[in-house]
Amino acid sequence: MDALVIATTFAVVFLAELPDKTALAGLVLATKYPARLVFFGAAAGFAVQVLIALGAGSLLTLLPHRPLAAVVSALFLLGAVLLLRQANEPAEEPTTEAEDGKTDLKVFLTSFMVITVAEFGDLTQIATANLAAHYRAPLLVGIGSFAALCSVAGLAVLGGQGLLRVVPLKWIVRTAALIMIVLAAISLVQAIRG
Repeated sequence: MDALVIATTFAVVFLAELPDKTALAGLVLATKYPARLVFFGAAAGFAVQVLIALGAGSLLTLLPHRPLAAVVSALFLLGAVLLLRQANEPAEEPTTEAEDGKTDLKVFLTSFMVITVAEFGDLTQIATANLAAHYRAPLLVGIGSFAALCSVAGLAVLGGQGLLRVVPLKWIVRTAALIMIVLAAISLVQAIRG
């Protein structure tokens, strides 16, 4: 039963996270910063979100839908604006190693904060909370959820490093901004419709 809970949670969370904004964020971060730092920052952010989901995530489903959708829409739009501003800046070559420990910490913290903020109220966070309540096994659900989230982050980081060999960074950033604008519009429609 224990392995089944972990495997079921892994499958549900992995499939829900693949097309998610945090995978996109990890991919974009990995085009600009060292992959290992992006991955570890993302993993730390996911750990925080899994703990929140296990402890209090079920309360997120009680939030009023309209205000939550409106806030999510505004955050997506803000993310798109920030990405577009970055796309218009002179392109920097991505680094494979940070220059010093201070830069390493900055990259780690940037990845951590982006993932932590992006995951608040996310489908995978709600799914993790629901699975923990359903199975009454928060530790097992937490293990499955964290493993799935880190797997997706690993795929995104590897994809980000490989993608730069084929596509210029400014086009990746512009595409990510466009996707965020579409997600903002979808969230706004959900807020209006209720």
